[in-house]
Amino acid sequence: MSPLPATVPAIVRTRVRAAVRRRASMSPREAQERALVLRLLSLLSQYPDEELAAHRPGLASAVAALPRSSAAAELSAFMDWFAAQEPDALARHYVETFDLRRRSSLYLTYYLHGDTRRRGTALLTLARRYRAAGWDTDGGELPDHLPVVLEFAALAGPGAGEAPLRMHRRGLELIRHALTESGSPYRHLLSALLGLLPPATDADRAAVAKLAAEGPPEEEVGLDPYGAAHGAGHGAGHGHPAYGDAEFAPPSAFVPPTAAPPARAPRTADGPRCEGRS
Repeated sequence: MSPLPATVPAIVRTRVRAAVRRRASMSPREAQERALVLRLLSLLSQYPDEELAAHRPGLASAVAALPRSSAAAELSAFMDWFAAQEPDALARHYVETFDLRRRSSLYLTYYLHGDTRRRGTALLTLARRYRAAGWDTDGGELPDHLPVVLEFAALAGPGAGEAPLRMHRRGLELIRHALTESGSPYRHLLSALLGLLPPATDADRAAVAKLAAEGPPEEEVGLDPYGAAHGAGHGAGHGHPAYGDAEFAPPSAFVPPTAAPPARAPRTADGPRCEGRS
């Protein structure tokens, strides 16, 4: 397409380009396949407890049956690793990757708001969005935990359902960058997810670079009702994790407000769900 004339107002040129990039309406089959990919991403990004580990053969079969796409290829690469590991090794890697490293925490509102009052408001807004759509998460996990957000996207569809993912695209980019740096196979899940979202803009890339260098906003406040009531991490029986050197500064800027179980998604005929850690 040839460039628009310079005489066209900038906002019009921007809106036209956005319209050109907008994905055409999906067929029912495409929507179903997309929901399945999101459901698989939700399950595979949860803590790998005994139930999830036991369902690895079925999950591998579901991934292998996906139509060819970049997301399917990323999921397949992840499953090659996931299916071959011992359950204890999977659990240890998950805790080390997502509980002990703030740069790859799965709580999305942290990247946008840090530990500020705005984050507490964002959590409440997200929970209300779920309730308005008729979905009850059972309070098993914070509403911004990535597996929860992915499950909502799978259930509610690519419009309103995926809006929270689009809103937190920059945080997702930072998580993928951290996972790539650490060599974690979970980077494939983030790559699969980001491939489903609108392409990153120059502004997105600049914001991610700034976030990586400076960290999220800081404000020493409580986050009731979500902050103090939650446990200390996915690994049962330990206190606040000790973070490594390659983390956001200052070190005290963030303690992930985690709960005991992972996302509690409704049990459906589509496949297993992960209810908690043994």
